[in-house]
Amino acid sequence: MITQQEMLAHFLPILEKSGKRYKKKSMIRAKKAKPGQLVITKTSDGEETRNTAEVGDWLVENQTSVNELYLVKAETFEKKYTIVQALEHGWGCYQPKGEILGIIVNEAHFEELGVTKTLKFQAPWKDSMVAKPGDMLVVPLDKDEIYRIAKKEFGETYIEV
Repeated sequence: MITQQEMLAHFLPILEKSGKRYKKKSMIRAKKAKPGQLVITKTSDGEETRNTAEVGDWLVENQTSVNELYLVKAETFEKKYTIVQALEHGWGCYQPKGEILGIIVNEAHFEELGVTKTLKFQAPWKDSMVAKPGDMLVVPLDKDEIYRIAKKEFGETYIEV
């Protein structure tokens, strides 16, 4: 599996040269996750990754056609979201803030890494993550991690800045 460091080393120059800036266009729902809770992130094209909640993590639900769920560390959540409204059962409605830099990946990007069709790499939370041609590979503007956003879900949640 390709590590986060290898992914950043390979894709950062490409992102810096050809990437575009994006921001989320829709609000999210979120609540504090239960430590030990397993979250399986599913997109319209299947399972993307798995992550287990630690103390302080947030469970985030994107407002997409599949309501994808994922975990976010407390310090990252505070940087990326502002509460708009408290909801029932610990949930809240949050406005995203900040931007990402992203590129649409293709088979040529994968071939440079010696893979075809599907790129399997280490997610920032250490589990595996897959990317397919047409998906977005993105980094926050501080460029400290890289992750995939599935093509359909990206179109449902992001706009170019």
